[in-house]
Amino acid sequence: MSKKIIIGSRGSDLALWQAHFVQDRLKTLNIESEIKIIATKGDKIQDLSFDKIEGKGFFTKEIEEALLNKEIDLAVHSHKDLETEQPQGLTVAAVSGRADAADILLIRKECVDENQRFSLKKNAIVGTSSARRKSQFLMFRSDVEIKDLRGNVPTRIDKLRLGNYDAILLASAGVGRLKLNLNEFFVERLDPKQFIPAPAQGVLALQIREDDTELFTTLQDFNNKTIQSTCFVERKILNLFDGGCQLPLGAYCEMADDEETYNVWLAVANKPDSTPVSVYAEGANPETLAERMVEKAKSLNPTSVFITRELFPDDLFHIVLSNLGYDVTGKPLIETTQIPIIKTPKTDWIFFSSKNAVYHFFKQNPEIKSDAKIGVIGRATAEALRKFDKRADFIGVSADTKLIGKQFRALVGRTRVLFPQAKKSIKSIQGQMLDKDQAINLFVYETIENPEYNIPDSEVLVFTSPSNVEAFYKTHTIKPHQKVVAIGHATASELKNRDIHHPKLPDAFDGLSLARAVMSL
Repeated sequence: MSKKIIIGSRGSDLALWQAHFVQDRLKTLNIESEIKIIATKGDKIQDLSFDKIEGKGFFTKEIEEALLNKEIDLAVHSHKDLETEQPQGLTVAAVSGRADAADILLIRKECVDENQRFSLKKNAIVGTSSARRKSQFLMFRSDVEIKDLRGNVPTRIDKLRLGNYDAILLASAGVGRLKLNLNEFFVERLDPKQFIPAPAQGVLALQIREDDTELFTTLQDFNNKTIQSTCFVERKILNLFDGGCQLPLGAYCEMADDEETYNVWLAVANKPDSTPVSVYAEGANPETLAERMVEKAKSLNPTSVFITRELFPDDLFHIVLSNLGYDVTGKPLIETTQIPIIKTPKTDWIFFSSKNAVYHFFKQNPEIKSDAKIGVIGRATAEALRKFDKRADFIGVSADTKLIGKQFRALVGRTRVLFPQAKKSIKSIQGQMLDKDQAINLFVYETIENPEYNIPDSEVLVFTSPSNVEAFYKTHTIKPHQKVVAIGHATASELKNRDIHHPKLPDAFDGLSLARAVMSL
């Protein structure tokens, strides 16, 4: 292109970083450009949270007007700030690659308590003005007080530094792009498959006039088509809810390894202080997948649920479902008895496939290497570790144990690994190790059937292990009207032996993912 491009941007440090990033890319194409700063409504109103500001497009409207009036040629936005319906005459010509989509919790070090979820002390004051972050954080930690927090990223961090808050919620992408020094704080990254980010979080959108075909063609060199397609799913969900910054909605989409299947997580609440409905789905057609997920979330029908384990006070499975109107009961159909540890092999890694293994191992005060690292099957097992003042160095984030095993193997190589486990454990993770002798199995408990239990005739049955399936079928059968959720492929396989061929599988091994599976039925 021969003409100089005028780039429109907000004036915050982060917005200018984004504008300069695009400017540098244009320079590699021998395109000259300059940046014009434009103040938006969201920049001017600093005393209200987003859910209290009227209208939409708080951070984009004035920039889009400048684009339509030909005062600028290209607008650079955080994609999550854009309305899902483009103003007439404008189009998003390209999107960037995606920075880390996760949110982070920035905690003052004196407010850290690693025994608590997210390592944050009880009854803390947490800063955010995002309705989405409020609803989800209160779901995880109902004890905290949410306090509004406005300003650009450095300003918000300064407010934390001054002690106005115990912790604040921020987008990881913004902090990373500004290369801010966070050494004085404790940083907890919130998994985007659990704490669902805003649609298109971490992505830049390049908006132009629809009739500027020359610039559109030029910007295709910048466009990331994979991210464009996953953002389409997330923003389609937002569009179907007719949402903006005021709506407590998170949507996150990833392409599966086959590069054809979309994996999507959704969390949406009625208001900032209510528990969000959360669903998960997979599919190859992005548009129909988004429509299916929204329909599922809108038509939630709370019913009765029975799970084959105890309902603990901090278990998100029953907290979330009960808050949404489900009648949840739970009872283990098996019992565990501890097997005494005679000698603990000294290894560099220890891997736990269940909360029971964690409990029965550490209750015996085993002698382990002071620098031994710990791997766990999922987030629930990682939470169990916290009760023993331990942190997981590897956490599986899938319901596919073989995949978790392969990921763990890639991390540990040929290092010897201790596996505290049940006496009749299936040993799925061990089966993925490179060498047969690197997995050291240590029996720390065994299971026996619980002879006294009463199973209600619930609409949904959630089985937590193959042993619980076996125990259930000693006295019961699954009725045609009942829907079934199975934790993991081994449990699903045991159900298949009883002609239950398609139980719902959660996307990971933790309470929230289990609740999400129930809501996704």
